[in-house]
Amino acid sequence: MLEKLEQVKAKYEELGRLMSDPDVISNPAQLQKHARAHAALEEIVSTYDHYREVLNELSEDKKMLEEEKDPEFSELLQTEIKRLTEEKEQLEKRLKVLLLPKDPNDEKNIIMEIRAGAGGDEAALFAGDLFRMYQRYAEKKRWKTEIISSHPTELGGFKEIIFLIEGQGVYSQLKFESGVHRVQRIPTTESGGRIHTSTATVAVLPEAEEVDIDIKPDDLRIDIFCSSGPGGQSVNTTYSAVRITHLPTGLVVSCQDEKSQLKNKEKALKVLRARLLDIAQAQQEGEMAEKRRAQVGSGDRSERIRTYNVPQNRVTDHRIGLTLHHLDRVLMGDLDEIIDELITTDQAERLKNMEA
Repeated sequence: MLEKLEQVKAKYEELGRLMSDPDVISNPAQLQKHARAHAALEEIVSTYDHYREVLNELSEDKKMLEEEKDPEFSELLQTEIKRLTEEKEQLEKRLKVLLLPKDPNDEKNIIMEIRAGAGGDEAALFAGDLFRMYQRYAEKKRWKTEIISSHPTELGGFKEIIFLIEGQGVYSQLKFESGVHRVQRIPTTESGGRIHTSTATVAVLPEAEEVDIDIKPDDLRIDIFCSSGPGGQSVNTTYSAVRITHLPTGLVVSCQDEKSQLKNKEKALKVLRARLLDIAQAQQEGEMAEKRRAQVGSGDRSERIRTYNVPQNRVTDHRIGLTLHHLDRVLMGDLDEIIDELITTDQAERLKNMEA
């Protein structure tokens, strides 16, 4: 581990030198690339520097203890050695986690797609609740959200809503949200007080930059049409809505939320790039990626990663066996406890696999 840490420190220092190179400074794209790489290594290097300080202090205290004759001072040294030993062990654990191979998408923004699954109007309402939950979580993190495309229902839900979340490390925090989410509650339209079960699917895609995915203009068919609202009624008479078909894959993306045709086209291309990147990465990663992508499933009630039980104010994440009894807070965007546990479990599994 120490050899790997020294390599990381050397790389960090080399990137620091490159960032002050006049040739790099005059090239904004290259400077930004080096700055991102430098920032990504900063926590490892600072933790390693602290670890070395602790090792040095521990070594000096042990030497002093061997030579010390005063019992009272020896006792102080032993207490300090115990504290430093515990800190050393904690830092070693932290460094092992920091050295785990990073997901190259972790620092990317995301495009999140939420679709109503089983349950009719109630499923669409639940899709709206999930959208607002993630929107509030993003606000708490000081991230920016922007709706790309939406198909609202007359009752205030969404058949589908696609939106962008921009901020530091968004994908690393939300990548485990992909899958089927299930809600159990009494609909407002239910006079008998019976609990209904509905589902919505969530897909989390890292935003693809133009350098990640090269889309050829000849591979696109772009159709322009009038925007429509809930129930299919026309909401304006201008041809601002855009539908883009990627001919090689058959992927279709439409966007009508903006009044500007150009803005709708830009948003649709963002979604298309993200989906194409997801397909490309699935092909590269093989079976593991296919397993991750399959988590979204069909939206059937039996396929779920998380259950939101409203009458009992309970939420359960079935992958990690975590149950919380404050669903009301979770729906208000208080997701940290669930997300932190998912990240910790993933890190523990990867550490175990690395040490096996």
